[in-house]
Amino acid sequence: MPTIMVFAPVPQLTVTVEEPSGRHPELHVHPGGQGVWQARMCAGLGADVTLCAAVGGEIGEVVAALMHHENIEVRTVRRDGGSGWYVHDRRDGSRDTVADYAGAPLGRHDLDELYSTTLAAGLLADVSLLSGPAAPEVVPPEVYRRLAADLGTHGGTVIADLSGDHLTAVLDGGVDFLKVSHEELLDDGRAAGDSDQALVEAARELRRQGAGSVLISRADRPGIALLDDEPLLVDLPPLQVVDHRGAGDSMTAGVATVLAHGGDLREAVRTGAAAGALNVTRHGLGTGRREAIAELARRVGLTPAPT
Repeated sequence: MPTIMVFAPVPQLTVTVEEPSGRHPELHVHPGGQGVWQARMCAGLGADVTLCAAVGGEIGEVVAALMHHENIEVRTVRRDGGSGWYVHDRRDGSRDTVADYAGAPLGRHDLDELYSTTLAAGLLADVSLLSGPAAPEVVPPEVYRRLAADLGTHGGTVIADLSGDHLTAVLDGGVDFLKVSHEELLDDGRAAGDSDQALVEAARELRRQGAGSVLISRADRPGIALLDDEPLLVDLPPLQVVDHRGAGDSMTAGVATVLAHGGDLREAVRTGAAAGALNVTRHGLGTGRREAIAELARRVGLTPAPT
């Protein structure tokens, strides 16, 4: 099986209250955060996944226990500060945040142990996927630069799904494949607009700064891919949306799994787009049946993007 290491530095405990029509309220408790959702999708697509994370406090004990029920190998570092969490209320159909906490910033000793654990797992993996924290202040950007550089030099393919200072850091370290949303590029001042031409130019600049290939998700509009020097529009199959959250994470996971299998960039982008499209039809984040994703991938269009 292809092997993927997912760097999920600060996973969260997710608590969601739902009330299906005509039924009693339901409480759903899961491990979550970008890296956990990506790891779940990678495993669902047939990869052997190792997730590296730091957990702490009572919440961390619960998160660690729940992660061990996932179909992945989990390597946790016990940290001094408490893990993050959120409580969401979906009883009226929308997602309302009751309360949340991103988690305490990682301390120096926490970072040293987590870095060593992650590097050891990444050196043995076909692909290393670097995911972001729930809040930027929880993990120093320098950690991402170092991981990208070390894994890129001595490990396999490095993929990142980051924004802000963490994105800048991973570009400085060098990354084989970068996935980012157009909203993040606009917020970071990295794109002049959301037009095809503006996003193609933003992707070219990201490549000049250290990304091998770039995939830009764009909500309900075609995404932009820059595969080597070829700009492409990525047309996703339209599906009815249940929950848009997690689509970008599933997209990144699809790309990572195909590249770990030894597939080419076009196949990776098609599969990533299909995984993201399917995820929005479901309540569970980072979920989706493998055979459905494979069929949807055949329906993803890749056409030349205007420049």
